[in-house]
Amino acid sequence: MDRDAIFAKARAIISETLDVDEADITDDTEFKALEADSFDMLELVSAFEDEFEMEMPDDGMERVVTVGDVVNAIEELQ
Repeated sequence: MDRDAIFAKARAIISETLDVDEADITDDTEFKALEADSFDMLELVSAFEDEFEMEMPDDGMERVVTVGDVVNAIEELQ
């Protein structure tokens, strides 16, 4: 799956999980700007793992600051 397809799916998951408009989510959008707390991040990890059929390492989301970071991590794990 190419990066654009990963971004589109990740953006849809983020939008639904955090109840934000997809148009407000870009590669550079920071999760803290979306007011995502640690519970939200765990929920997102679970949704990403299910959607992309992969497992993120336990420390995988600690390095994630932006939506682009998560897309890059998923791309690497595919």
